[in-house]
Amino acid sequence: MTAQALNDIAAGFAQGRVIPYLGSGVLTLAEAGVPASPLDLVAKLTAKTTVPHKVRSNLTGAAQYIENFKHRKTLTAIMTEAFRASAKPNELHRLLAGQPALPLLVHAWYDDLPQKALAGRSNWGMVQGLSQAEHHGRWVGCYRPDGSEVGDADPSIVADELEPQDMPLYSPVPDEAAAWSTLLYQPLGSVAPAANFIVSDSDFVEVLTEIDIQTPIPQPVQQIRSGRHFLFLGCRFDSQLDRAFPRQIMKRSSDRHWAVLPDTPTRNEQRFLDEQNITRLELPLPKFVAELADALQGQPLTA
Repeated sequence: MTAQALNDIAAGFAQGRVIPYLGSGVLTLAEAGVPASPLDLVAKLTAKTTVPHKVRSNLTGAAQYIENFKHRKTLTAIMTEAFRASAKPNELHRLLAGQPALPLLVHAWYDDLPQKALAGRSNWGMVQGLSQAEHHGRWVGCYRPDGSEVGDADPSIVADELEPQDMPLYSPVPDEAAAWSTLLYQPLGSVAPAANFIVSDSDFVEVLTEIDIQTPIPQPVQQIRSGRHFLFLGCRFDSQLDRAFPRQIMKRSSDRHWAVLPDTPTRNEQRFLDEQNITRLELPLPKFVAELADALQGQPLTA
């Protein structure tokens, strides 16, 4: 089954039908010098400022405490410092960036390695989730590869002046960004180019309040995902937050997906996999990447 899945995934990449979805776990493939898990990150946050013991291992809770009692700017500064290292893309980043047909790459962590891997491509850019604490009324920011921001989709729309019923049911993006041949979607933001971070409890409450009706999800993402397959790499689904974003981002896509998950899933994870028609691939991530590279080079697996 794994060999057939790998061959199907490789064929899907060739056709531009597979959407990679990267979690923090992809950083374990090589020494990155930046936090590679929520626990790693919360340790960075709490090393810089004192937080109550009950939230010391809770990333969103610790971030909220810092935001409330030390100011949002302090939280942003600590996050930026945590991900500032000049790390290089690993073999998976390079492999994905090298696919000729890559309409959408979802990156659900805060590092900038996918941007670095995509630097050699043309006609691509980033759409990143924005914190309502810093960008009230704007759900996403759009950035070119050089870090410059693409202007508003419609300057005549001022979110603060709209009634709730008049708000768009998706996050509009400028025409330039909508026309990119490769879109890097970072729903949690990223350290680069503008230090956008959705990380505190209130950040997630704002997004999750609207995500069921798809408001924070950019229109191009909603269009590209239609009929396509998601491939989850370096992801776990063992918390409600870890399930909420994938569930909504992959909504109205195809009915066949894959997740590289070598560890035995929890009951809630297995329920999520079944619910979303996600086939679990039990290979360790390094082995999966090596075998996928072979399959993408036209060496079909037979066992």
